[in-house]
Amino acid sequence: MASAEPGGDLADRRGHVVVCGLGGLGWRIVEQLHRRDVPVVVVDDTHAAARTERTLAAWGVPLLTADASLPGTLEAVGLAGARAVVCVEGGDAGELRNLHIALHVRDRRPDVRVVTALGNAAIGRAVAADPGPGAVLDVAALVTPALVEACLQSPVHALEIGGQRFVAVATTAPAPASLRELYGDLAPLAVTGGSPSSTRVCPGRDERVDAGDLVTVLGDDPEIAAAGIDTTAPVPGRRRETTRRGGGYDPDAARGSAGPLARALAAVLAVGRESDRGLRWAIAALAGLLLLSTAVIAVGYRYPDGARMSLVDALYFTVEAVATVGFGDYSFAGQSPWLRVWAIFLMLAGVAATAIPIAFFTDMLISRRLSATAGRRAASASVGHVVIVGLGAVGVSVMEALVARGRDVVVVEADPGNRHLPRARALRVPVVFGDATTPTVLGDARVPRAAAVAVLTSDDMANIETGLAVRDLLDPAAAAPVVLRLFDRELARTVARRFGFDTVRSIAELAAPWFVGAALGLDVLGTFPVHGQAFLLGRLRVERGSALDGLAMRDLSARTRVVALRRVTDPRGRAPLEHPPRRDTRFTAGDEAFLVGPDSELLEVLGHSRASGPPEGPTQAPAALRPGTR
Repeated sequence: MASAEPGGDLADRRGHVVVCGLGGLGWRIVEQLHRRDVPVVVVDDTHAAARTERTLAAWGVPLLTADASLPGTLEAVGLAGARAVVCVEGGDAGELRNLHIALHVRDRRPDVRVVTALGNAAIGRAVAADPGPGAVLDVAALVTPALVEACLQSPVHALEIGGQRFVAVATTAPAPASLRELYGDLAPLAVTGGSPSSTRVCPGRDERVDAGDLVTVLGDDPEIAAAGIDTTAPVPGRRRETTRRGGGYDPDAARGSAGPLARALAAVLAVGRESDRGLRWAIAALAGLLLLSTAVIAVGYRYPDGARMSLVDALYFTVEAVATVGFGDYSFAGQSPWLRVWAIFLMLAGVAATAIPIAFFTDMLISRRLSATAGRRAASASVGHVVIVGLGAVGVSVMEALVARGRDVVVVEADPGNRHLPRARALRVPVVFGDATTPTVLGDARVPRAAAVAVLTSDDMANIETGLAVRDLLDPAAAAPVVLRLFDRELARTVARRFGFDTVRSIAELAAPWFVGAALGLDVLGTFPVHGQAFLLGRLRVERGSALDGLAMRDLSARTRVVALRRVTDPRGRAPLEHPPRRDTRFTAGDEAFLVGPDSELLEVLGHSRASGPPEGPTQAPAALRPGTR
């Protein structure tokens, strides 16, 4: 069933996960839960495309088109029997609706897991402090490390495993040999040969590689140093050659042309967004004075023949008096005393009512000009910096992380009223205002001299367009990466392949495993890209009677790797961390294991650490745990 109305058999479901919101992140969460064979029900108040409905129908995932924050909606999809509720509503009001849904679920089902996407740190802490299982996750904070590492071309992904520091390092094979001969006991995560399509994930240590193959290995700092791997060099790899079409990139042609009325309306709306509250109140006061005076004059003013003034003439006379123009065509001289007193008030009030908006408007224009000029001037001397396009939640998080690492940053932002600007000013980061698809604005940000460019707006189409414009300004031989943020995983891979971008990161692909893990009660400790694929670091505690209880590590999935193992705690204290564990080691109930692997495989293994019932017969590898050589 692809769609459903309130009621029916949805309310009687048990053990399912309710996903509220079917945007890019929500879709990826539903997909991963479906692959885990976890029953899912989707609630979304937007009309899903026909393709989306057909896909959900093929998966057997019910879709209820309704507002999840309204009373009765969650009850209609079986809140009483749900195991978890995931709140990932999108749009401008998405965070408020996520908060509303999370609080409603807490009131009705304090025992159910609630996983909520919230970017506001204060609200997130308040919700997380509320007793009950679940998690509050900030998508921007989750994806920032991967984006920062892509900008810096860092070969190192730092991971904390059992209180110890481990690093995943990308390097090139110096000679044809086996991975064991080259890197000893370091855990190989991936090997890529001549093309990205030849990537082998979690190969065995006896696998042979050719000279120049890209290899990512995992180990602690002493092991990495002993293997002679340089952790300071940029990420090794081959840049794909790209062909620029004749005529260059034309952003105006890509956007199309808008009519004069649309441009004028956009300009008025832009001024309204940039204005502060004082200007809006002053304009409202002036408009109120004009309306009131028009009514008073229309009622009280008399011509010599005793006729009243029309509304149009009354408005004209009012504006004439407020503006202190005095053309002489109308006069209060022969009017009644009370109307002449009103005229005195109108002229005095009119002077203040016109002067104050002009002062506010002038201040806004000067401040805007000074801010834009200061940003361009500060950026004019930048060399080897990182340019961030878009100062949204993700952009400001990446900016702060780069500054914390000691890197110079220049921001390009289209909205001079952006709410994150104070955070950029506090860090003294230059901000260049304008359209990032135009060469002039990109030139002001010194893109041709930048070490990296990260395009991080919330609009996928704008990011692709900006990425193409940035690429046209860069030297084809330069090593500066262009990092694109896209939501959809398949779109990210297609854009990277077809347009020749080296680094395209899918927000949904990076963030979804955290939400899936939190919904299922699994410990996802980190996510990072390895050869263009999302890898997870997870922790599991083997439960008695689970599929992993008694299983040998060599029988674990071939695409996951056990990095370290902590055996059952003995009475004398906490057991030491075993690294690397032997391939014939068997899991025992109570063991704590740390695993690394692609997101889909690792989530499956983590799920098998939970007991589903009493064990029957000898322990064997379940079908989902594909055996492989370690």
